Amino acid sequence: MPVLSPELRTDAERILARYPEGRERSAIMPLLYLVQSAEGRVTREGLKEVADLLGLKTAEVEEIASFYTMLRLRPTGRYVVSVCTNLACALRGATDVYAKAREVLGPGSEDMTEDGTFTLHEEECLGACDAAPVVQVNFANYDRTTPEGIVSLIDALRRDEPPPPSRGTFPGEFTRASRILAGLEPDAGR
Repeated sequence: MPVLSPELRTDAERILARYPEGRERSAIMPLLYLVQSAEGRVTREGLKEVADLLGLKTAEVEEIASFYTMLRLRPTGRYVVSVCTNLACALRGATDVYAKAREVLGPGSEDMTEDGTFTLHEEECLGACDAAPVVQVNFANYDRTTPEGIVSLIDALRRDEPPPPSRGTFPGEFTRASRILAGLEPDAGR
């Protein structure tokens, strides 16, 4: 069964139209985000469809998809909670924040919680060292998060009441955030 429905195929054509002839390969990332917005992850079939659209081998597209952590190749929850544990964040308590999130979300949350709501992800770097420790939910940053703060954040997400991120607006569920990243929906925070 194809990942890209007729409507999503139209979206894919809109994405491809942004790139000049001969530079269509530059559309790999937005097309992968489009696929991710359909299924909450990038499946083997999605990789193949993107490759076919661009006249590439599936392996060439998979190289990109497997490199970037914001592209999920496994089933993913509605909320992806990424905790930066790189040096700056680690020095300011990120390991405790991650451990608390893992405790609250339970075993297996690194893949997806049983109810499909959360995926917990330990991120190498979120590029916001001045705001350490940083937690990101569906690509929206929450600065200077504490273990108590991660509990409050998870509780709010469980109630479907995401608090405003440190900058901008919350993009919504993971699939909608992926559409925003594909350039197909405006980000209300801009």
